[in-house]
Amino acid sequence: MATEPPRCAASREPERLLRGARADVPPGSAASSSSAEGEEEGGGGGRSARLLNGCVPLSHQVAGHMYGKDKGGILQHPDGTVLKQLQPPPRGPRELEFYNKVYAADCEDSVFLELQKYLPKYYGTWSSPTAPNDLYLKLEDVTHRFKKPCIMDVKIGQKSYDPYASAEKIKQQVSKYPLMEEIGFLVLGMRVYRAHSDSYETQNQHYGRGLTKETVKDGVAQFFHNGFCLRKDAVAASIQKIKEILQWFEKQKQLNFYASSLLFVYDGLYPMTTTWLNDGSLVEKGRVSKGQVPSGGTLEYNNNIRVISSTENGKVETSVGKGFSKMYALHKRHQSQISLQVETVEQDNIWKSSACLSQEHLNGNVIPQLEKVFCHMPTTLPESMEVEVRMIDFAHVFPSNTHDEGYIHGLKNLITVLQNILDT
Repeated sequence: MATEPPRCAASREPERLLRGARADVPPGSAASSSSAEGEEEGGGGGRSARLLNGCVPLSHQVAGHMYGKDKGGILQHPDGTVLKQLQPPPRGPRELEFYNKVYAADCEDSVFLELQKYLPKYYGTWSSPTAPNDLYLKLEDVTHRFKKPCIMDVKIGQKSYDPYASAEKIKQQVSKYPLMEEIGFLVLGMRVYRAHSDSYETQNQHYGRGLTKETVKDGVAQFFHNGFCLRKDAVAASIQKIKEILQWFEKQKQLNFYASSLLFVYDGLYPMTTTWLNDGSLVEKGRVSKGQVPSGGTLEYNNNIRVISSTENGKVETSVGKGFSKMYALHKRHQSQISLQVETVEQDNIWKSSACLSQEHLNGNVIPQLEKVFCHMPTTLPESMEVEVRMIDFAHVFPSNTHDEGYIHGLKNLITVLQNILDT
């Protein structure tokens, strides 16, 4: 068993790191909506918020050390960033050294410069005037621009312990999830917005540990299900993001990552969710009330989604612009039949499909069935579609001269599972 390497320079010179840290505020940042939620749900009350200069426990944290329960914890700063408390040595100083090295102002290493794209932005360290010895990493809140952020934390790699772990630590980690070595990833937690109930559903680490090879696909798929349908658009975007990270790992031989995670975020408020108006028009759910169709019968949306209600032949047309150009033609009920014709118009004409649903076949349950059709359609994403996949947790990152095969194995298996979800 290897012995613990010498403690990094960061741990030997905490005062120097404190003085030299970039504690600048991110440009254009503002307190996010989750900050208000944290003050309401955080449980610490006004006293803890005052002690931490207005910072509150992060309300949408799904895994890791929880503030108030563990020594460490994640806080929401009023400027919209998040604060991750530095863990005890050697883990905390090691993670601090990792961020300082990757984000060094004079960094010219192409491997580190590219890696920055896959991490939360780093703004140095922070400590409260009332508790100057408690040091926090000041990081980008990658959820801040999402209205209803759905979040999943997935640990990646075949080993959740580093090369210097004790025999006892190895035994403990392996016993938590023996399947980790085979599939290379573990769901640590998730928080999913369920559109049908306008509420969040949360799963902790026990949910992920209960997944087997036979159930892991369905278990991960639950993160992409909004109660109406499977969000295949978010699945497809996640696959693309993971592939980019995989390409970085297949090129670099400088670092090996242990017990590190991928953080997935997408917006549960889906712009293509649909509902019916009184006149039979199919429109975006949550953006317009029934009967509120402006004169002329045209509704405009931020993503170039347009609903045109025409009385001619009882036809309603919806078009989506830019890279997501699709035409939906919906015919109203006629002689107890409802037909839905969906034609996708792509520049390369590689994907076209149509569907016809009868009122009799739908058994009167029209809206949920149509929502499933609309939610399942996108495999090409609109330009406005935002899905984040970021690498987090770097307390066990070590120099290396070989590929990180354990992490690569986990990424490939996770891509396979997501692709199977997409193809089902």
